[in-house]
Amino acid sequence: MGDGMSLNPIETAVLLIEFQNDFTTDGGTLHSAVADVMKRTGMLDNAVAAAEQARQAGATIIHAPISFAKGYGEISPKPYGILAGVVASNAFVKDSWGARIVAGLTPAAGDIIVEGKRGLDTFMSTNLDFILRSRGIRNVALGGFLTNCCVESTMRTAYEKGFNVFTLTDCVAATSQEEHDNAIANDFPMFSHPVTSKEFVASLGARGETATDASRGCPT
Repeated sequence: MGDGMSLNPIETAVLLIEFQNDFTTDGGTLHSAVADVMKRTGMLDNAVAAAEQARQAGATIIHAPISFAKGYGEISPKPYGILAGVVASNAFVKDSWGARIVAGLTPAAGDIIVEGKRGLDTFMSTNLDFILRSRGIRNVALGGFLTNCCVESTMRTAYEKGFNVFTLTDCVAATSQEEHDNAIANDFPMFSHPVTSKEFVASLGARGETATDASRGCPT
């Protein structure tokens, strides 16, 4: 990265948020809403490449899918906002094709799948914080859907929890280019280091190498 930051892969995780068929793939219930921004940014191909390269460098790859039992009994019977849209489109139903992680990012051996995501912030209803701290993770890089929703919500909490947060600007997508660009320009810099996937991967040093920037490392 521009400031010469070097990250220890052993202390680094790439968090892939909702790379599921309902978002990523033709026929997915929400794909048409994000397809344009996905195409413009090339975010799926970028995420696939970044995950593989980070994995090879020794970083932890964490998948954060969202899913609901048929009927959405886990959430309010009268959802509003973004969750109302999920229910109306019958998206992310547990064990369905739409809820499945896209083939290009099928979890590899050694990857971790976060359990229990039912809302926007990946930390809120899952075991993510336990996983990160148990593994001694200090640096967390985020990619996925939506730029200004689940990615941003997770970014803010990771920042508040003291992690060194990176947002992969070419590995995210929203329902409009305007919302996507606004989040990256105005929100991401407040709570993370916004970087491209190539910049992030280039910052990963050899296994066991000490990171030179721990300005917001995981607190003791």
